[in-house]
Amino acid sequence: MAMGVGGSKGGVKADINITPLVDVVLVLLIIFMVITPMLQRGKPVHLPQVHQPDKEAKEGDPLILSITEEKKYFIESEGYDEAGLEAKLKEEFIAQPGRKLLLKGDERLTFGEVRKLLEVTRKAGAKGIGLGVQEIKK
Repeated sequence: MAMGVGGSKGGVKADINITPLVDVVLVLLIIFMVITPMLQRGKPVHLPQVHQPDKEAKEGDPLILSITEEKKYFIESEGYDEAGLEAKLKEEFIAQPGRKLLLKGDERLTFGEVRKLLEVTRKAGAKGIGLGVQEIKK
């Protein structure tokens, strides 16, 4: 009878246990599934599309103001009517006077509706307003 490596009968069989690896991968998958929806700020709206958007200025954390197709206003994810919106914006700009505002308006809104919202933000004390757009991928 032939002797194997190390003087034992037969070959040495080294199986790798992949169960711990699968457990870790599943935990990471669950974590990413839970965290990913939290990464988007503001209300989801269909943003206008452009070929060459302006480069974003990294000057602090902007306040996200969204207006949906149904003309509902949101600051971050909280809904407001027009009067409540102006009051909340004033409160935010008093707390942080130089804070920028990012306006995410649905592409199906008319210019007049967006202009009306810009007037409300101006009255509330907004100094700099950026418009959210989506870049057209080639």
